[in-house]
Amino acid sequence: MSGFRQRAVLVGCVLAALLAAAGLFVTDYGIEPDLWLSGLAVGFLAFLAVVDPWLHRRRAAGLATDDNLDAATRALAVALHAQWTEECRARGLGEEILDLHWSSLNGRPGRSDAVVGAFERQPRLVFLGEAGAGKSTIAMLLTIGLLDRYQGGPVPLLLSLSTWDPEAEDVRTWMTRRLYEEHPALRNTELYGSYAGDLLVEQRLVLPILDGLDRIPAAKRVEALSRINRAFPSSAPLVLTSRVDEFFEAGVAVAGADVVQLHPLDHEEIAGYLRAHADPVTAARWEPIFLHLRAEPDGRLADALATPLAVWLAGVVYAYGEPSELLDRGRFPDRQSIEDHLVDTLVSGAFGDRAVAHQARASQVWPRDKATRWLTFLAHEMRSREITDLAWWELRRSVGKRWLAVLGAVVLGSIGGLGVGWLMAYASTPKFAPVTGLVAGVAVAVAALFASRDREPKPRLGVWRSLVVVSGVLGTAIGLVFGALYGLSAGLVVGLGLGVAVALRFALSSSAELTHPSSPKWTMARDRIAVWTGSLVLAVVFGAAAGLVFGPNQTGMVGLGLACGLMLGFTLSVLHLRWWWFTVARVWLAFRGKLPWELMVFLDDARKLGVLRQTGACYQFRHALVQERLAGARTSVRSGA
Repeated sequence: MSGFRQRAVLVGCVLAALLAAAGLFVTDYGIEPDLWLSGLAVGFLAFLAVVDPWLHRRRAAGLATDDNLDAATRALAVALHAQWTEECRARGLGEEILDLHWSSLNGRPGRSDAVVGAFERQPRLVFLGEAGAGKSTIAMLLTIGLLDRYQGGPVPLLLSLSTWDPEAEDVRTWMTRRLYEEHPALRNTELYGSYAGDLLVEQRLVLPILDGLDRIPAAKRVEALSRINRAFPSSAPLVLTSRVDEFFEAGVAVAGADVVQLHPLDHEEIAGYLRAHADPVTAARWEPIFLHLRAEPDGRLADALATPLAVWLAGVVYAYGEPSELLDRGRFPDRQSIEDHLVDTLVSGAFGDRAVAHQARASQVWPRDKATRWLTFLAHEMRSREITDLAWWELRRSVGKRWLAVLGAVVLGSIGGLGVGWLMAYASTPKFAPVTGLVAGVAVAVAALFASRDREPKPRLGVWRSLVVVSGVLGTAIGLVFGALYGLSAGLVVGLGLGVAVALRFALSSSAELTHPSSPKWTMARDRIAVWTGSLVLAVVFGAAAGLVFGPNQTGMVGLGLACGLMLGFTLSVLHLRWWWFTVARVWLAFRGKLPWELMVFLDDARKLGVLRQTGACYQFRHALVQERLAGARTSVRSGA
């Protein structure tokens, strides 16, 4: 829906629920509840007919048109520009950053401050470099630079290849899936038509900037490059990054691409950066290091500090320390020992210090030992799945599928069964309360087991896109059943309530904010809003129905119905939402001490402290070296990969 219609449906649904509850008390003013509820039901259906996009925007039921796709690309460009500009600022990549240099295999030079111009001259580029050489930074700067100049056409889309399995899905299918995951508003069929994300990829309206070929397992890289060549022929723009050895070992060329390799930093560039980012006292402490780099330009320390990542790590680690310890050849005999020391100090120094937490604006001071243990667990999990992107909805994979399904089903079944049983225990037939509660609990548990399976949401087509038709049909059907069992008023209340709940589901599942930058907090917030809004609406419905059916002359039945309706409404609202299964996994892992109870707060603070970074709706470790070190994967000296 459009933003205005979405807000109108939300307001109309909440108002209808409140007026339905008020219908219990209007008898004091001479108005019959049946008449009140009948008029309210008719009025609500008429309201839905006015805002129903299916009735007024019929063309949106079909495939996205050129106008739909043009609107989608422009909105997506706004969102991506805000997203990557903020991430660039969060990573400290402001105006004073290292100017990275490279040269192509044919000798043509280049530099990071002119990366957009290099792409415009040759729109197929492969950036190669060793670990920490700045490949991801180059990809992000290119993305921001292209978005700064965007006036239409393909939108630069920066994605990490670590989440792609080339043997399981085509690269275009993977890109489409990632688009929908990070920008769910693309499913807004009124504004963008059906299958907008699919068509953006299929019609080459997104420009692929694919970061980290080396993060794909070695056995699959040949297949990955072959699929990339087939999906994006030599005439299509493409940017790819990879470590040097991993790219050449695959033995597959990227058709029509200019392959460039990033240069290591020399001692003057290292000294200039560290001096510029330090106060005079700290800069003075670096002078012995600078003298050593001049004296041994090919030594172990020069080799270790030759990448932008290592220089940044050194600047952060020794902001208040003594860098001359790096001259100790006994402690630091080679490059890897220096890199490991910098990574270890970054992680340990980020936590447990109130001054550091305050400077980074972290929400709290996290215990150093626990924070390291939690990050190590995440690093091991990501290594076992061979990924570098930590998506909150994928946390469920850290718990066995069957165990997760059983946990979620038992909890939801218990809540739903208790809600129904509790209500029946104080109703006109208390002897049926245990059986009724058990049956309801089992039904909810079975539904939860079914909902625990991974499913790809599909856009609604035809009549199933209609608010008024779906809400009216379902509400009428259930209302007739309840009316036959408990009377007209009960049928009207329950039918109207179900219609309101269905309309809410439509409104909350169709985000209109494609221009909103994607982030873990924002994508999770949409699920939480859907949960609590649906729960409250069903609570009001069940409260009103309980007062009418079970206790017109009993005090407390409306309140009991509200409480029980909230419980049952919660179970029905969360069944198919990623947030619920994430919550089950998070609580279980926190109970076992694997992760903190406030996981999302911890991840956000780790990002502020420089240990993690954010890529759209996912987190990553600040660099793959940090993840590898925490996961125990760095067991041998790395000389150039």
